[in-house]
Amino acid sequence: MDMSADESDKSFNAPTRTYVRDAKAMATTPADVKEFSNSYAFITDMPGLKSNDIKVQLEEDNVLKEGGATAKYLRIERRVGKFMRKFALPENANVEAISAVCQDGVLTVTVDKKHPPEPKKPKTIQVTIA
Repeated sequence: MDMSADESDKSFNAPTRTYVRDAKAMATTPADVKEFSNSYAFITDMPGLKSNDIKVQLEEDNVLKEGGATAKYLRIERRVGKFMRKFALPENANVEAISAVCQDGVLTVTVDKKHPPEPKKPKTIQVTIA
């Protein structure tokens, strides 16, 4: 099979359908990020999804991923489809303490902050008489 340079570049450099679909889902899924004194909250609208349809994952390098897929539609007139967002967590995020709650179509993922290390207190040395 003989391919010109233009055709071969398209096949190797073209983004995959999954990449395009995921990029579109991330671009169209609005989210709020709040910082509290002891935690972070990631709030995302997930209309029409139940809590068992939603997946929250912690990926490598402390990346929080939220997403959900909906059923196959024959006609779409409202905003539906795949929902996905990824957030790079700050260094002080406690990845062992993450909770997720879905209420009335709003997903709230809470990530506790690590407690700052206690400042070292000066050590007092008892002086004795020799």
